Amino acid sequence: MLKEGQIRIPSGCAISGIFSKSGKRISGESIIKSIETMHDRSNGLGGGFAAYGIYPEYKDFYAFHIFYDGSIPKKECEEFLEHHFDIINLSKIPTTKVASIKDTPLIWRYFVTPLPTKLNESQLDEKEFVARCVMKINIKIDGAYVFSSGKNMGTFKAVGYPEDVGEFYRLSDYKGYSWTAHGRYPTNTPGWWGGAHPFALLDYSVVHNGEISSYDANRRSIEMHGYKCTLKTDTEVITYIIDYLHRKMGLTLEEISNVIAAPFWQTINRMSKEEKEKHTYLRNAFSSLLVTGPFSILLGFEGGMMALNDRLKLRSMVVGEKDDMVYIASEECAIRIIEKDLDKVWSPKGGEAVIVTLNGGLDNGN
Repeated sequence: MLKEGQIRIPSGCAISGIFSKSGKRISGESIIKSIETMHDRSNGLGGGFAAYGIYPEYKDFYAFHIFYDGSIPKKECEEFLEHHFDIINLSKIPTTKVASIKDTPLIWRYFVTPLPTKLNESQLDEKEFVARCVMKINIKIDGAYVFSSGKNMGTFKAVGYPEDVGEFYRLSDYKGYSWTAHGRYPTNTPGWWGGAHPFALLDYSVVHNGEISSYDANRRSIEMHGYKCTLKTDTEVITYIIDYLHRKMGLTLEEISNVIAAPFWQTINRMSKEEKEKHTYLRNAFSSLLVTGPFSILLGFEGGMMALNDRLKLRSMVVGEKDDMVYIASEECAIRIIEKDLDKVWSPKGGEAVIVTLNGGLDNGN
């Protein structure tokens, strides 16, 4: 008889998200409870969370969460940070012992701001300067991985089941207005600490259920724009695509969804003239950033969250609403375990972006 962990389940992985439109900060206990409900979609080789609004006392500083393989890469990385940033605070990220979480790296947190002299010398805007520093650390310092680098947010991930990862990082001690979670069942890539979800750059974070068949084409394209995929998994590229299209190219999130999960040409041909021109431009201009294969993703960003399925909806996703709260998960049970009495519950269509923002309501394209 095959045991757990010996069966390859490409449809595995679980995602969950909680968002307060009013900005109310809620404990990490709820998101742990939600993702734990989908335990059987994981196999213990990766779990993680992203949270927004958790560092109000340091909200003006970039929060770097970094894995180290040992003291040597830590020393080298800290020398790099001191050369490029003013370090406001640094400490180990608080954790607690969990029997199933093993081979733990050094896990440190730094609140930083770019040194004005270095920023001026670079002739870059602040976010681009920070993003390039993150890339440089991850590429050039062997044994150091910056896995979170946004303001007033943080990602927390490990090799393990997500509920154990949440306990390990003591997420019940944190409060945020937005939470996402992931339970991983690695398919074509290894299960390791850096390869667990979420994947993050600046304030963008992505959790993903599925498999990206267009990964090589997407990776080659995005690396032409200065990004480097270093974390040994296909999902990483989605984060960089979103950062490039949103921060650098200025596309709206709806437009980005129409690049990543672009409508089929036959669908575009049936649109009105204005819509047809818009979608034709997006497909032609960013053709190499079309993500193919089955996927459902949750994008976290400062002040909002976006959910998106592939255009054929080959992975499940459910959305629920209750008062000012929005819940999104792979399965409805992961929502009902938190909020039984929902005002509304539905499944988005393939390629239909669900975008929710602080005090901005919810847009599901209708």
